[in-house]
Amino acid sequence: MNIQVLNNKNGPTISKYIYGHFAEHLGRCIYEGLYVGEESSIPNVNGMRIDVVEALKNIDIPVLRWPGGCFADEYHWKDGIGPKENRKKIVNTHWGGVTENNHFGTHEFFELTKQLGCEAYINGNVGSGTVQEMQEWVEYMTMDGESPMSALRKANGREDSWKVKFFGVGNESWGCGGNMRPEYYADLYRRYQTYVRQYGSDRIYKIACGPNIDDYHWMEEVMKIAGPWMDGISLHHYALTGAWEDKGPALNFKEEHWWSLISSAYKMDELIAKHSTIMDKYDPEKRVGLIVDEWGSWLAVEPGTNPGFLYQQNTIRDAMVAAITLNIFHKHAERVYMANIAQTVNVLQSMILTEGEKMVKTPSYYVFELYKKHQDGELIDSYGDKNDTVSYTVSKKENQLTISICNYSLTSSEDLTFTLDAVPQFQEANYIAGEKMDDHNDFDQAERIRLLAFTNYEIKENKVNMTVPAMSVTTLTLEI
Repeated sequence: MNIQVLNNKNGPTISKYIYGHFAEHLGRCIYEGLYVGEESSIPNVNGMRIDVVEALKNIDIPVLRWPGGCFADEYHWKDGIGPKENRKKIVNTHWGGVTENNHFGTHEFFELTKQLGCEAYINGNVGSGTVQEMQEWVEYMTMDGESPMSALRKANGREDSWKVKFFGVGNESWGCGGNMRPEYYADLYRRYQTYVRQYGSDRIYKIACGPNIDDYHWMEEVMKIAGPWMDGISLHHYALTGAWEDKGPALNFKEEHWWSLISSAYKMDELIAKHSTIMDKYDPEKRVGLIVDEWGSWLAVEPGTNPGFLYQQNTIRDAMVAAITLNIFHKHAERVYMANIAQTVNVLQSMILTEGEKMVKTPSYYVFELYKKHQDGELIDSYGDKNDTVSYTVSKKENQLTISICNYSLTSSEDLTFTLDAVPQFQEANYIAGEKMDDHNDFDQAERIRLLAFTNYEIKENKVNMTVPAMSVTTLTLEI
């Protein structure tokens, strides 16, 4: 496969926020995953697991979305502030019907983002919340001066305000967030966003609830009615092996399930292209960002676990989904401004799995580690031979060129030649690969899939020749 890389041609910036993550009050994502409490025997800092925080910092997590998801539209933020012993217990009706003690709330979330060194993406409650409730939450978080909500924050131990980079006005309002029609939601969005005030110098990026998968009517109506009042609009799409009602297994799956999941992941390209065409109609300057704040593999839960906790194993197949999808986001960098894989720990296509004191990094985690040098890089145009099992992307940051390749063939290695407009110098190369199509890491064998040094390459003048193995993701970094 021969590929011409136009590294002297300027391209759009690949927003670092494309590498965002999502943590919902769902199963063991927050409790036991990210947060164990200050009294836990598991090593923690102010309740946050040290091992999980350090692992996420290593992949340069840029932004974290919280508290949902469907949970966001039944979350009342005042239940989660103040002394923990006085916080109201709630029933998580969406996810397993469990009772939560609300020990992880606003203050704890910002403690987590501080430890991670990432931006905050807060999702507000439109489905069961009021305009006043949303306005007061924004005031509580971001008001530096004297006001009722800043006084309440200070009484709860936080003198300074926090920075809220992103704020979502509702979630999945077409479904679990209220079963609304797009015209109705668009009017509600215009009303609610009015009260997402800017109290300090930091402007909040306001995100409207966009469509589910290929609901192009929703995108049309919301952009038409509410476009001028938004900074971004969301899109949700999960990769499936079949129908929602019959999700295939995460392990011990058939070969046909390998290909159907990858095919479903590739649908993201079509969705972004078609939704972007509608957005271009109302926003030709591309001011409004497309925010893919829920994506990833959605498969059958691990046998024996609570079906409402969405705990699934993560294999080399999921790594293929992650790499293919990130390459698609790069391709649409002019419109896609942020994305948030679902979810960070112990839920769906997670980065990390935990069990008591044990922690495992998943194959998907290593894709994010391989790809982190693309964050805020310039997309480099390239073209070449068509290949049915290879997806790749190229970016440049100053004098550093990063090439990432996903070979999702089950059996065949692939020979590739990248021809550049300059003579490169080698910097670094790493990869992950599977021997079997459901290879994964578990608590008995935590490094079956791990980052390895890649050596099967050769640089001859301005050409980079390499052979990538089947079921692999590889990143090569060059100086140009």
